[in-house]
Amino acid sequence: MGEDIQTRTFSPEDAAIFDTRLLEETKLCRIWLEDNRFCKTGDIGGFELEAWLIDQNNNPAPQNASFLNAMQNPLVVPELSTFNVEFNTDPVALKGDAFSRMQSQLQEVWGKAQGIAHTLNTKLMMIGILPTLKDDELTLEHISPSNRFFALNTQILKERHDTPITLDIKGKDHLTATHNDVMLEAAATSFQVHLQVPADMGARFYNASKIASAFTVAAGANSPYLLGCDLWDETRIPLFEQAISVGEFDYAERVTFGIRYLDESLLEVFDANRQRYPVLLPLLYDDGPQYLRHLRLHNGTIWRWNRALIGFDAAQEPHLRIEHRVIPAGPTVIDNIANAALYYGLAYAFSYADLAPESQLPYRACRDNFYAAAEFGLKADIMWMDGESTSLKKILLDELLPLAAEALNRLGLSENDISTYLGIIEKRVRSGQNGATWQRHYMAQHKATFSDLCVAYYQRQEDGKPVHEWSF
Repeated sequence: MGEDIQTRTFSPEDAAIFDTRLLEETKLCRIWLEDNRFCKTGDIGGFELEAWLIDQNNNPAPQNASFLNAMQNPLVVPELSTFNVEFNTDPVALKGDAFSRMQSQLQEVWGKAQGIAHTLNTKLMMIGILPTLKDDELTLEHISPSNRFFALNTQILKERHDTPITLDIKGKDHLTATHNDVMLEAAATSFQVHLQVPADMGARFYNASKIASAFTVAAGANSPYLLGCDLWDETRIPLFEQAISVGEFDYAERVTFGIRYLDESLLEVFDANRQRYPVLLPLLYDDGPQYLRHLRLHNGTIWRWNRALIGFDAAQEPHLRIEHRVIPAGPTVIDNIANAALYYGLAYAFSYADLAPESQLPYRACRDNFYAAAEFGLKADIMWMDGESTSLKKILLDELLPLAAEALNRLGLSENDISTYLGIIEKRVRSGQNGATWQRHYMAQHKATFSDLCVAYYQRQEDGKPVHEWSF
């Protein structure tokens, strides 16, 4: 949810000054792009993993303050609710054994964190939505004590003119719920993959990430249950969109797949941010415009499923990143890294294709593919570049996994890493068993309770085998 801020309230004067500075920084961003001021280096990856703290009865454990205090790791931070935390790792150059190193780094911090959780009589689970979560646990009583979180809650409700937030998701079941705060968002935890890109390739990578989204969300789906209902394979998608909804149309929504491809550069995103989205957090910084603090803060309150980011390295050189947000957490450490490998492979394959895929796949089809994949997972039918409806699974196996492997090979990833992590994706897709299908099969086969499901899931998560190998 971004870095914390120093206040929860803002004046009309704050908002006016913020708007002026936001315009100035957006113009400066344009100048930097035209003058090639952004870092020309790409091929650097990273990720954020959100996780649940659960108690011995497999219910959410609102203890992230105690956990984080014991953890004492600046890369492990609070999330919106007191029963969620977020793990960050250092960026890695995408070459050689990068994926193996990502897995080792995450496994090390996860193992330490799990040990600390046990000392608090809790445990950590990486899953898109915790099946045992109850509606009455999603209240401000369980919001993490952060100015940013409280301010976002206030400002989003202000944008809604204090009307309640209504959740209405039709899947295998039909779920409706009403809340007077943004805590529904706390029900969704994700695995967000980052990719630093050369500025002159920003638009191609952004478009590629959108096209890839259908395949990464289908392969990684791990969120079928919410508040006792069986809904989409990846229920996080409609959940997050509705939990922070502020308008009737996608044009103004804060969580969105977007309305078009980019034409020339990532500046189009930042221009749209300023023109289309009211400022939620008009916090004023004393830093000069060269740090783009206001632009970056505003951008951080718009949660596109593929988000353009601006960062600075240790030498204060600005760089551009894509944050791919569609993948849920889990089921295991190695599954997370395999999902990242799939995203990177598809992003590079699409971005450097001689004929840009975005010129062949209409944007409406790209968008429809994403939502079909979120709802039906690996069983989805989508429209592909020949204009015909076809099986997502077939396209992934026959066409895209070989292209992804070839792209990663050109990038300089080791053959062992490519075969290991894309091999996991291939076996998962061929078997049809991702996290969502395993959860449903387990529930049906054992006539299990959601608590039973969590026990079985946790055992297999800690066993560490990829989800396609999980037994029932």
